[in-house]
Amino acid sequence: MTTFNSKKVAIVGASGYSGEELVRLLLSHPHAELTAVTSRQYAGQSVAQVFSKFANHPRAKEVRFSEPKAELLAKQAQTVFLALPHGVAAEYAVPLLQFGCQVIDLSADFRLKSTAVYKEFYAHDHPAPELLAQAVYGLPEIHRAEIKKTTLIASPGCYPTSVLLPTIPLLKTGLVKPTGIIADSLSGVSGAGRKVEQEFLFVECNESVRPYGVPKHRHLSEIEQELSLAAGTEVTIQFTPHLIPINRGILTTLYLAPAEHFSDSARMNAFGEKLSACYQQAYCNEPFIRLLEGKALPDTKNVAGTNVIEIAWRLDPRTGRLIVISAEDNLLKGASGQAVQCMNIMCGFPETAGLV
Repeated sequence: MTTFNSKKVAIVGASGYSGEELVRLLLSHPHAELTAVTSRQYAGQSVAQVFSKFANHPRAKEVRFSEPKAELLAKQAQTVFLALPHGVAAEYAVPLLQFGCQVIDLSADFRLKSTAVYKEFYAHDHPAPELLAQAVYGLPEIHRAEIKKTTLIASPGCYPTSVLLPTIPLLKTGLVKPTGIIADSLSGVSGAGRKVEQEFLFVECNESVRPYGVPKHRHLSEIEQELSLAAGTEVTIQFTPHLIPINRGILTTLYLAPAEHFSDSARMNAFGEKLSACYQQAYCNEPFIRLLEGKALPDTKNVAGTNVIEIAWRLDPRTGRLIVISAEDNLLKGASGQAVQCMNIMCGFPETAGLV
């Protein structure tokens, strides 16, 4: 039986929704010991005091929130999760890496390889451009080999995960054209983060569905970067996110142009077989990707609270388009769960540890 040495882990910015999910996952992780959590707001209070739902866990009473100090964190933990806003995360990543820590960043600070693109989408210069070359985009099903060898992981955004996993295999195999891709996404309110703003109050969100970030949401930058890498050519897509009145979950519908024309049912069926084979080859052994068959379609209620993404597709003979749909929990496969999945790979633990 294989045994694993436990890793001491810390969370910087543990009071937000993603931070809270990290706390939950790491408290019960079989190979991780949560030794430090930071929040200026809750400094001095225990995890049990801040998050009552974890009060029965013995570590929740022992671990106390503290002010974020890189030098102290490096003494307390070997692996540090950064659940901080973009622009702020890099300020901690730089010294933590210098102190020899492994860093998993849930912000956008290290997702992009181009400083110019970062400035275009985030409206300020990149705070640590010297680290971009070594950062690995933390999409395990696509970059598993690189994740194993790095010390700096840029955990993907929630929307990008829902777009990239269904689309990358199709672009890599040339089954769809890299042009004319449209993505419509619906997200729960927790995707906006734990903050008090009028537009995210219950009365404003309940019984309401609205688009936002049109036509240039920040996540477009990493979506197009990764799709371009998969296609081997520059990819520009149309992406429209929407806010829906649920706590958590993302449903994304993609409209793609098949590389082949199916003028009759025989051709369409043959192309459908190619699509199935493509997805099976890419994902049949992936523990957190559920390929739906038959009449089943993705549903946020089936993935909420899990690290699973559901994927299904349909060919439309009237329009000649391929429709691909995905569903995920924006706080797990779209954030904290995927970050822990990356930690498992980076540290040599079973990939599903703490996530099943």
